[in-house]
Amino acid sequence: MEIYYNPRCSTCKVALSYLEKGTHDIHIREYLKEPPTQTELKGLIKKLGIKPEELVRKKEPIYQSTYAGKTLTDNEWIAAMVKNPILIQRPIVIEGNKAIIGRPAERVIEFEKGKK
Repeated sequence: MEIYYNPRCSTCKVALSYLEKGTHDIHIREYLKEPPTQTELKGLIKKLGIKPEELVRKKEPIYQSTYAGKTLTDNEWIAAMVKNPILIQRPIVIEGNKAIIGRPAERVIEFEKGKK
């Protein structure tokens, strides 16, 4: 499993603690230090089964100052998240062809159980 993780995020910490109780190997990706490429982000969005805009954290100051009220295409949202990875929802847990946004963090428990 892989987790898109921000060490300053309490929800990420709780989600990671749930994963660590499981039996899977976990790769922690601090996505702010190692941002996804456009191709990786497109693949992640496909695994999540959502539209790119649904992955955007709309409470972030960069969203409020730059993107609020604007209509962007899917590719433009992806480009915005690649440029400003702080806009990406977190935590995200990935395994194989499936992924979830771990909000609330308890969603990770069910996802992890489903992979045993």
